Amino acid sequence: MRRVDQPTRVLATVLFTDIVGSTERAGELGDRRWRELLNVHDELSGQLVEEFGGRLVKTTGDGILATFDGPGRAVHAAAALREEMAGIGVRLRAELHTGEVELRASDVGGLAVHVAARLMAAANPGEILVSRTVRDLVAGSDLTLEDRGMHLLKGIDGDWQLLSVARP
Repeated sequence: MRRVDQPTRVLATVLFTDIVGSTERAGELGDRRWRELLNVHDELSGQLVEEFGGRLVKTTGDGILATFDGPGRAVHAAAALREEMAGIGVRLRAELHTGEVELRASDVGGLAVHVAARLMAAANPGEILVSRTVRDLVAGSDLTLEDRGMHLLKGIDGDWQLLSVARP
């Protein structure tokens, strides 16, 4: 009997960020200045993700995809990113979900990545939005979360309770 190779799956907290109003901002700044701002964004993002024990999977043009082995560290990293980016005149929104991800060379895949990405549609400018899964895993921590109700996530079954980070 031949054994089929199974993909490597690990539990991870997935963090997506994106720059609020990036298209308009790029138009205001022009290509050269926008590229310079993105370079600073990418460098700061890499440093902060590493500082909080995460792995920067990739930049997404106007944001990042990173993974963490702990949801609390991921939320604190998102808060630090939001603060640092505000210091260079960039507003971020961040979205986090914890679940099993499939390791794919230097990338990650799987439903948990899709869920985290879909939270972006519900996140307000400057907001850090987390799934109920993250809330359950950080229970008892110093994080304060505010319920944002149940949401449908495009292409994902069921209703999802989402929460906003009020105090990291």
